[in-house]
Amino acid sequence: MATDDQPRRADGKSNEYKHPDPVLEGAHDYASVTDKISGIVLTRYTPRSWFLAFGVGFLLLMVFLAAVTYLLFVGTGIWGINVPVAWGFAIINFVWWIGIGHAGTLISAILLLMRQQWRTSINRFAEAMTLFAVACAGLFPVLHMGRPWLAYWLLPYPNVMGLWPQFRSPLVWDVFAVSTYGTVSFLFWFVGLIPDFATMRDKAAHPTLRTVYGLLAMGWRGSAVHWHRYETAYLLLAGLATPLVVSVHTVVSFDFAVSVVPGWHTTVFPPYFVAGAIYSGFAMVLTLVIPIRAIYGLEQRITARHLGNMAKVMLATGLIVG
Repeated sequence: MATDDQPRRADGKSNEYKHPDPVLEGAHDYASVTDKISGIVLTRYTPRSWFLAFGVGFLLLMVFLAAVTYLLFVGTGIWGINVPVAWGFAIINFVWWIGIGHAGTLISAILLLMRQQWRTSINRFAEAMTLFAVACAGLFPVLHMGRPWLAYWLLPYPNVMGLWPQFRSPLVWDVFAVSTYGTVSFLFWFVGLIPDFATMRDKAAHPTLRTVYGLLAMGWRGSAVHWHRYETAYLLLAGLATPLVVSVHTVVSFDFAVSVVPGWHTTVFPPYFVAGAIYSGFAMVLTLVIPIRAIYGLEQRITARHLGNMAKVMLATGLIVG
């Protein structure tokens, strides 16, 4: 007679379905996974590949700053803006950044709501990617103004000049979209990290690191009350972030859909943009995961099952946007 609650067949074997590819390869428990992940963060050794990637990123940042400086001196006309084309070359970059930014939290939140266990190996990649992407996307409404020193005019604040934003302007829509989504994404990312900050606090050897991680952990002790409130807050934020992503990216698609440019004035853009965001988001997560997986030896934590599931989602969304 079976001692568990799983239904059994006549031959005594369980009817429970088991995926052919495990979430984690090898014999691992919570302690071994924690030691491996925390060891990457707390080690004093930094791989040479990190310095190489940092150098390439720094050079590209300098190129970007040079391009922005040229833009501010010459004007937004270098983007090819004319009548009736209100958006120029930079709108491509804005949509790309906001697309992968929206997809990061959407990926993490939807997989959490669907109770997909394999999300725990990729959700940090997706959420961190979101924060950086949203920060980059937030630059473009300011640059599109042509006079970025007046960017505060986009904010709906009471002022003595009696100036209020023009709510029919897509620039104002973008500011509301980026700021709202950035706030929720930051909260979702930070709340999810609180138990991890506490783990790093307990494992850190340097007093300064223990103090920093202790402040970020906000007094987490892992009690039943802490876990109950954490799971409640995390689930609520996931439920809030999921429809917010869809609505915010729909607003971004209106930058094109409400214009009078042929090929842009169409009602298919909102669902098309959402599907494209998921597609590009998973593509960027894979772009980050695959080299990091190889550099830090995470093959047993990020397995073929994770890569295969992400590839399947990309295939499905690619059929929509293709």
